[in-house]
Amino acid sequence: MRILVFGAGPLGSLFAARLKQGGHEVTLLARRPRLTFLRKNGIILRNWQSGLEETVPIDLIESLKPNNSYDLIMVIMRKNSALKILPILAANRSPLVLFLMNNAAGPDELMIALGEERVLIGFPGAAGYREGQKMVYINAAPEHPAMVYMGLPGGGESDTLKRVAAEISKGMYLQTKIETCMDAWSKYHVALLFPSIGPALYLCGNDNYRMSRTRDAIVLALRAIHEGFRVLQKLGYPATPSVFKRYLWIPEPLMVKLLSRILRHPRMEVAMVRHAEVIRDEIQQLNSEFMKLVEKSGIFTPNIRFLVSQFNQRAPGLPEGSHSIRLDWSGIILPVLLVMFLLMLLILWIK
Repeated sequence: MRILVFGAGPLGSLFAARLKQGGHEVTLLARRPRLTFLRKNGIILRNWQSGLEETVPIDLIESLKPNNSYDLIMVIMRKNSALKILPILAANRSPLVLFLMNNAAGPDELMIALGEERVLIGFPGAAGYREGQKMVYINAAPEHPAMVYMGLPGGGESDTLKRVAAEISKGMYLQTKIETCMDAWSKYHVALLFPSIGPALYLCGNDNYRMSRTRDAIVLALRAIHEGFRVLQKLGYPATPSVFKRYLWIPEPLMVKLLSRILRHPRMEVAMVRHAEVIRDEIQQLNSEFMKLVEKSGIFTPNIRFLVSQFNQRAPGLPEGSHSIRLDWSGIILPVLLVMFLLMLLILWIK
C-alpha cells in the first residue's frame, strides 16, 4: 500500500518507520529543519524502556500537491494542527485520509472539508517525545505493540475500514482494533485526560510523582472525569470502552489510591508528562471543544470548570501533598450499611 504520513513528529515518525518496516511504500511529509535532518540521517528511534536505537531511511516530501496520489494518507498530529491542513487535504484527491488524533468535537469538520467517504478516524495508541532529532517512544515495540484504534466517522464498519485496518496491522509492532463507535471512544478518551487529569497535572508542575503525592489534585481530576462521563452519557454517547462504566461505581477513596499508584509508574513520564509539556495549545483546543459538550448537556460540572480555568489562566500550582478536599466515602459506607442490614435480617431469620 502506498501511504503518506502527514506529520513528522514523534508519532508520525514512529508510524512511518513501522509501516515501512512492515513492507509498505511509505512517504513522510516533513518541513525544515526536520526535513533536512531526515534527508541526511533518516528516522532515528529510541526505545524508552530498552534504550536501543534504530535508524530507518524514509522517502520524503516537503508539501502535498493536488496531483500527488496515495492509497492512504495518515494524519498524525495535534488536533489544532490537523484543522489547518484540511484545505491542503481537500485539494488532493487521494481516496482515504485517516486522522489519528485526539478529538472531542467529532468528525463533522473533517467530513465537510473532505467528504464522508474519504474520512476515517482513530487514535494511534502510542506515545513519545523528541530528544533533539531522535524520537523516543513507548509502544510499537516488541514488548508493547501499539494498538491503533480505528472507525468510521458515522459509526459501524465497512469493507474499506477492514481493509485499511488489515494493511496497517502489517506494520511492524502495530495492531489494529476497529471501534464501531469511534467518535464516542474519542470523546471519552478526551474526558478522561484533558479537562481532568491534564490540568490537575499542570497544577502539580507537570510532575506525575508530585501529583501522586497531592491528594487534592487527584480528587479534582477524578471528579472531573466523572462529570465528563456524565456529560457524554447525557448526550447519548455510549461509554466506550465499556470498562469506563466500572470507574463510575468504584468508591472515590479506592480510585484515589489506584490513580496515585498509576501516576507513580515510570511510563507516565512518556505517556503524560513529556507530552503535556509541549501541547498546551492542543489541550486548550480540546478543552474548548469539550466545554461545548458541557454547555449542550446542561450538566453541572464545577470540577471541570475549575480545572480548565486554572489551566487557561496559568494559575499557581497546588501545594505538594495538599489534602484539604474531603473524600467522598458514600461509595463505601452505603454498601457496608447494606451488608450489615442483610446480615441482621439473616440473623433474625435464623433465630
